[in-house]
Amino acid sequence: QVYLVGHVPPGFFEKKRSKPWFSEPFNKKYIEIIQKHHRVIAGQFFGHHHTDSFKMFYDEEGTKGLPVSTMFLTPGITPWKTTLPGVENGANNPGIRVFEYDKQTLEVMDMVTYYLNLSYANLMSPRWEKEYRLTEAFQVPDGSASSMQAVLERISTDGFYFQKYYQYNSVNYDLSNCNVNCRIDHICAIREVGFTNYKNCIRTESSSPRLTTQFTLVFSLAMSLLLV
Repeated sequence: QVYLVGHVPPGFFEKKRSKPWFSEPFNKKYIEIIQKHHRVIAGQFFGHHHTDSFKMFYDEEGTKGLPVSTMFLTPGITPWKTTLPGVENGANNPGIRVFEYDKQTLEVMDMVTYYLNLSYANLMSPRWEKEYRLTEAFQVPDGSASSMQAVLERISTDGFYFQKYYQYNSVNYDLSNCNVNCRIDHICAIREVGFTNYKNCIRTESSSPRLTTQFTLVFSLAMSLLLV
């Protein structure tokens, strides 16, 4: 069993619509490697974004295949703000992630993220604290591909869980609301790593008034509960 560890990930940046880091041929090749060798790839760990997110890989590209692998995008310890045009806010609190794994299979069992609140540190003193534990925050048994698929489905349909994810995305720095277009960018970047599927996801989600209305209503209810 192996882990794949890298810096710049394939797929698209969740804070900037249609922004890939790989050229399309190399992006496609990476997906093919995961599909071919997923049985021995116990986990993928990348960064670059300075944000907290993840990407799903399926056994067949272009179909509703089974989830076979997850790429965890780890938040940065550097409080960096992206200079990409069109990205609102884009900064992050410093974050450190600890993975818990099965020593026999290398399967990710859980992960805990700790962070330093810059606003508090500037007023008082630096203080590292627990931000969240994956299994507790999203009610899943572990960090397997099937569990992370459950997380994706949950944040895709439940505004309460999506807002949790969105706040964790900036390591609790950006506490603003994520509108419908923002939500589409995040969900499609997680669900679709391939260029064609990503474009189809953006087009389908953007032209679906039923999904947009449903999410807006659920999101509004979730926010009202959070503010009570």
